[in-house]
Amino acid sequence: METLERNEKTIKVAVAGAKGRMGQEVVKMLIQDPTLEFVVAVDSKLHGVDVGEAIGGRTLGVQFVQSVEEAFQKYQPDVLVDFTTPQTVFQHMELSLQYKVRPVIGTTGLSTEQMEDLTRRYTEAKLGGIIAPNFAIGAILCMKFAAMAAKYMPHVEIIELHHDRKLDAPSGTALKTAELIAKSRAELAQGHPQEEESIPGARGAEYHGFRIHSVRLPGMVAHQEVLFGATGQTLSIRHDSINRESFMPGVNMAIKAAMNMDTLVYGLENLLD
Repeated sequence: METLERNEKTIKVAVAGAKGRMGQEVVKMLIQDPTLEFVVAVDSKLHGVDVGEAIGGRTLGVQFVQSVEEAFQKYQPDVLVDFTTPQTVFQHMELSLQYKVRPVIGTTGLSTEQMEDLTRRYTEAKLGGIIAPNFAIGAILCMKFAAMAAKYMPHVEIIELHHDRKLDAPSGTALKTAELIAKSRAELAQGHPQEEESIPGARGAEYHGFRIHSVRLPGMVAHQEVLFGATGQTLSIRHDSINRESFMPGVNMAIKAAMNMDTLVYGLENLLD
């Protein structure tokens, strides 16, 4: 079977979560870009198995190892791409600090305290890294446009829709969008001051006076609509990821950008002009 050729002048990339749906797309993207070298994947249940064979493709000559630390010790990657879980990603980022590996993180759910701690430590170490709630360029533009609109139309609600296997709610994308909106408008308590929920949670989660609604259904990938209302008019800004391939240009951009950064950034919008 065909084996992936190696190039010594590339960015060496390790992937945590390569067997997952997002991870498999990352693998496909890496092997199609001659400037990136996919060197190792992490999965304790697939230790020693060729990654290509595990995901149903051709032999790649790249194996799974048992842990991120083993991957760092044996393969010295430049970048770790991590699409695992909030429970493991914080530990992986601490190891990245220890081994001077630049993280590109697509896992959401880290607490505010964890984010602040990691940002401080990465800045002190002058080590670049990126945590992005969403890697789809269209989703980043949706966030930016929503923040622009909120300055002029402050009455807003966010509806985010994802597949029913997503663990966190609201999504990291919705939270990031909400943060950007909150910075653009004066805080405003929306809705009728005497409104009551006959079913708790019917109005969604409250964030700085506006609401975020989470939908979880099979068949969906990642979708978000930001609705604005004003006298006599409404505005809707919507983004839809039809498949997970939509995230890969952003992941590719983040890997390359991380090599030239000396701090940890939150949000792919920081890489756009």
